[in-house]
Order: sequence, then structure tokens, then C-alpha cells
Amino acid sequence: MPRTRNPYPAEFREQMVALVRTGRSVESLAREYEPCAATIHEWVRQATADDGDDPSSLTSAERDELRQLRREVKQLRQERDILFKGRGLVCTKRRDIAQVFEFMTANQAEYPIQMMSRTLGVSRSGFYAYHSRPPSVRQVADEALSKRIATIHKASKETYGAPRIHAELADEGIFVGRKRVERLMLAKGLRGVSRRKFVVTTERNPRVRPAADLVDRNFYADAPNVLWVADITFVPTWAGFLYLAVVLDAFSRRVVGWAMGTRQRTQLVLDAMNMAVTQRKPSSVIHHSDQGSQYTSVAFGLRCKEMGVRPSMGSVGDCYDNAMCESFFATLECELLERRKFRTKAEARVACFEFIEGWYNPSRRHSALGYKSPINYERTAAEGLESLSP
Repeated sequence: MPRTRNPYPAEFREQMVALVRTGRSVESLAREYEPCAATIHEWVRQATADDGDDPSSLTSAERDELRQLRREVKQLRQERDILFKGRGLVCTKRRDIAQVFEFMTANQAEYPIQMMSRTLGVSRSGFYAYHSRPPSVRQVADEALSKRIATIHKASKETYGAPRIHAELADEGIFVGRKRVERLMLAKGLRGVSRRKFVVTTERNPRVRPAADLVDRNFYADAPNVLWVADITFVPTWAGFLYLAVVLDAFSRRVVGWAMGTRQRTQLVLDAMNMAVTQRKPSSVIHHSDQGSQYTSVAFGLRCKEMGVRPSMGSVGDCYDNAMCESFFATLECELLERRKFRTKAEARVACFEFIEGWYNPSRRHSALGYKSPINYERTAAEGLESLSP
């Protein structure tokens, strides 16, 4: 609360104490002069402490020192809190001064502008000038770019991070630095999703003999329909598990065959392979999988022989022998399964179909493909071969 009058001069206080010590009562002085009795009592008590007659009380010098120390402690605590809240603005080598000023604007009701300016290493005049001058060309460009980044991030079902958004912008003819994209995404609170570690769920039938490993962890293919990788995963729903079998082309990471069912049987992987063969019509393609009982079954082996498909299988309990397919399942889980809960198996079927055929194959950018989608990568490769042909 602000003071209603100026403090009494030191000479006036000393004279009032002297009158009390000469025998005048405090109440009579309060009736005769302006100060109240409580104020005069406090002056007398403080004068007694200053004279050393009351060792239990602090002297005026000690009170002033204590008051100064409290002010310094309060200031240090405020500076500590400012540095803690704005640690991302202080510790970076190339910080954005506009972000510092925005931080100061958001916290000016709690901390003085002068203290924040001194603590964060900016000028107070610059802070006021920032709010009075129009936005710079860079700020206008950043705002427009931030809106486009937010649109791309939303179109990716909020899965894209800075690398894929940077590639998307480049395809649109917007050439900016990736660090700038990261900075704007951080300012808007946008981030991609991270993938899980591999999980092995293979159940091998010890009574059957698996096919030889024709891949040996070399998943490189220089053309489509040279190497396929396949596996099964489960999709949890409130009504139980839905199983998904896929076949990927190692050349483009495209899902060329898939099937879904309520049971993990051989027919599930047969349906996925039949879809891949029908679509791609390969010639002597390698079909690589783990040693799950579905892939080591007699029915699957006969179907491979009938279609001219060369089966290949990795070792048991080593996800890296089928790492490419495990990588796809990790993408499926982090971008779809971990972010949605399915009430029914029918709902899960639709979601998996939309993810594979509506997003992953035609649109999702793959880092191993130069940030192209599988279909666009195959189309670009085909156009390159046509241009080389006589």
C-alpha cells in the first residue's frame, strides 16, 4: 500500500524520544503531536536498542543491513527463476532475440522488465522497440512458413518430424534450412513420433525344416521384385487381437501384399503372398521371412514352388535377420497403433487399410528412399530407366 505522507525526520523522532525520557507520557505526546502512541513507543524501543541498553533487539544499522540483505536475496531468487524459466533462451549459441522478448512479455507481470533485461542479456530499449516497430521481413516469412509447416504436420497425421517436413517443403519449391524448420516447429510445439524397438514374437515349429537364408541381412535390391520381406504382427482391439501379415518389396519399402485375420494361421500369410504375386507378377523373387510356423508349413512351401517364389528364412530369435519388415511394424505401431484405440476388429481393419494404402505407400516419406514415398520412388526409378533406354 502506498504511503499517505512522508516519513518523520530523524530530528523529530529524536526529540520525541528525548521528551519521553524526560518524563512525558507517550499518551500525552500522542494527543499533542501528530504521531500515534504506537509509533512513539516504537521510536523509544528502537532508540534503546541503538544505545545498547536492549541486547535482544536489533539496532538501526542492523535493521538496515537485514533489509538490504533481504532485498538482495529476493533479487537473486528472481534472477534464478528467470534463468530457470528461460534456460532455453540463454544457453543456446544462436538464440532468437524475438523469442527472448516474447518471454519477457509473457512474464512482465511477475518480474520487472529491467531485471529480465539484465539477466537475459538484452537491452530494455530493445524490448520496448520490439513492441513498437512493425514485424520484420524475416518474421513475416517465418509466420507464413510456420503455417505451412503446421499444415504438413497435420496432413501427416502429426507423425512427421523436421526431416520429412523439410523434404516436403523442398518438393513444393520452398527451399529453407532444416534447422529453421526445427526452430519453427519447436516454437509451435510440433514434433514427430519416435519408433519402438524390435520385438520378437516368432513361434517356430521344431518338426519342420526351415528354408535357407538367402539374404544374410543384406536387404539391398537394385530393382523391384528381386527381394520381398514378410512377417506377421498383431493389432490389439477391445474385442481381441487382429493379425496383420504383410509383404514388402525391399527395393522401395512398398507394401505389395497384405492380409488381415482373426487367427494367426498359414492361410493369412498365403493371402498376403497371393496379393503380392497378383499385383507384381514377379519372376524368381526371393521371399524372406522368419521361421514362424506359418512360413515353414507345407502349404506355404508348395505355394511358393507353384508361383516360382524362392523362400528364405532368417534365424530364430534375431529380429535383425528380418529387420526391414520389423522396421515397418515399428512405424505402424508408433504412427498408428500407439495413438489410437480400436473398439472392434472392423474398426482396426479400416485403420490398417487406410494406413497402408492411403498413407504409407502413396504419401509417407521414407528416409532410406531420399525422403520419397514408396510409390513415388518406384515411379521415379521407372522414369529413369525409360530415359536410359534407346
